[in-house]
Amino acid sequence: MFVGRILLESTVDLNSPGTYVHWSVFDLSLSNVILIVVMVVIFGIALVVPFPGHHERESLSSPGGAEQEHAGIVTAAEVAALNADSAMWTARLRNLALRYLPPGKLLPDRQPAYVASWIYVFGVASIAALIIIILSGCLIALGGVDWWHTNRVGHFFNSLHLWSVELFMAFLVIHLWGKFWMAAWRGRRSLTWMTGVMAFAISVLECFTGYLSQQNFDSQWISTSGKDAFNAVGIGGFFNPLNFGQMMIWHVVLIPVMLISMVGVHVLLVRIRGVVPPIPTTRPRGAIARRERRRIEAQPWSGPTRRYDIVKEATGAVVIVLVLVVALATLLSSPNDPPVTIASWSHVAPADFLATAASELAGTSETATYGPPYNHQSGSVQKVGPGWQMLAGVRIPVDAAATFVLDPLGRIALADPTLAGALRSYNEASAKIRQSWANTYLNAVTKVTFTRGALRVPVANYGPVGLMMSTELAYAQAGAIDTDLLAQRPFYGSDYTKPLLFIEDGSYFSSLATSMHLTGSQWGVMNESGSYPGQPWLWLYTLWYQLPGFSSSPNVDVIAVYLTGAATILLLSVPFLPGLRDIPRWIPLHRLVWRRWNHLDDHVPVPPDQPVE
Repeated sequence: MFVGRILLESTVDLNSPGTYVHWSVFDLSLSNVILIVVMVVIFGIALVVPFPGHHERESLSSPGGAEQEHAGIVTAAEVAALNADSAMWTARLRNLALRYLPPGKLLPDRQPAYVASWIYVFGVASIAALIIIILSGCLIALGGVDWWHTNRVGHFFNSLHLWSVELFMAFLVIHLWGKFWMAAWRGRRSLTWMTGVMAFAISVLECFTGYLSQQNFDSQWISTSGKDAFNAVGIGGFFNPLNFGQMMIWHVVLIPVMLISMVGVHVLLVRIRGVVPPIPTTRPRGAIARRERRRIEAQPWSGPTRRYDIVKEATGAVVIVLVLVVALATLLSSPNDPPVTIASWSHVAPADFLATAASELAGTSETATYGPPYNHQSGSVQKVGPGWQMLAGVRIPVDAAATFVLDPLGRIALADPTLAGALRSYNEASAKIRQSWANTYLNAVTKVTFTRGALRVPVANYGPVGLMMSTELAYAQAGAIDTDLLAQRPFYGSDYTKPLLFIEDGSYFSSLATSMHLTGSQWGVMNESGSYPGQPWLWLYTLWYQLPGFSSSPNVDVIAVYLTGAATILLLSVPFLPGLRDIPRWIPLHRLVWRRWNHLDDHVPVPPDQPVE
């Protein structure tokens, strides 16, 4: 620690004013001169320093080598050179790739004859939709992070992105259903199944961050609702759904890299292991027969095949999905409900705004009593087993009274002597008196009236709080509070944590979500605004909130995370769990997939002298 501190303190401070050198008509900074000199030195070293291995002349071909080769003579030096070449990393990687993925497997032109069902097309359809997602996302990026709200072309690109996502998730879920009922993990294909499940899980996270990046009301509601689950398991301070900039980076960079990599691995495993053969209509009896059946299922298919133009199929899938996406985007567009701002909230529901601001000042709001990662209270702390939320600690400090009321008013007071006097009176009073003023105002503001459009709060002994609140309302309606909460950082602000926490503390935000049916009362479905489809693929997580007992629990968020995690692990582990992996045999939906093949004789040979059921 001591050495690290010395190194840190001895680091040159390049933020200090620079030194400049004048040469001819140029003014060059000293740092750029040093950088150029270093580059020239490196270039010179590269010219004169011998390259490693220049004495290994045996690795070079000689003029006589060709004549000896044509004469069938191989020298010892050439044998040694060949052995040395085969030991190189490049040669090893190439040989390994050719071993598991020869061109015939990577780009096959034949496939087993049993691959004759529409269920098989949803895998390639999912990849085709993923390609459209990436392309439409790149088109959105052309205009920046908000132009789909202000430009018709941008809105159309956003609609393309939305409907390609809807198709992708639909195809992916159907593909997963099909592979489950086909018991696609058979024949040493468990890793293929697991990578497919992981790709689905990553896709759900990608869609979640995408919805947060919409910058509309629905994204606000999803972020404020979802934050509790992340906070409950202790990661909300690191993966913060209220931080738009962070979610955007996850959505466009980090998660796509994980998703594309996982899909790539999954496809390669399919090419290596091949498509799982049909489940036999008769089940082998005895351990030896079952073991032999598993061995046969793991072998490359040696039965009848049919023509398969994989490039043509993939191209056709992309074209068909693109046509569907364009049609849906043109006819149905995409949701674009404007977000709630502090300015719009204070205009539409001024009484609710004042009551919320007073609760922040009194320390009774949800944020003021929330707990980690915002403060050291315990009002929203959840715990089932380890207390992850408390262990994570306060990572995003929010003092509700100071953040939402006192600090913004303090900056306004620099140009308002009357407000400055009111703040001085408030700060000089004891904590007991300040609490009394805030509580009195909080009680009075519930009885507000309007006279010719002007808001009137009943007269009571709330000291300077009345002037403070009326000033906050006026500046909120002017948009100054929105600006202030985003401008508390020294750099460009894209973190909406503080404004959204303030807005969520009021009742207007939730009442608006309720009127738009976004509160998730449907069984396991997260809704979208208007008549747009929501996120039904989140049913595994959202269904816990509708179950009796869980829905009323103060720890429902952490329970939902635990149970969803357990269900995901269970889904990943299907190939290894007797009983669960046998469901496709007990409920033979697979016979519909392979009904054409089952009309023929069973082409998978059964070991002789082995009885079958």
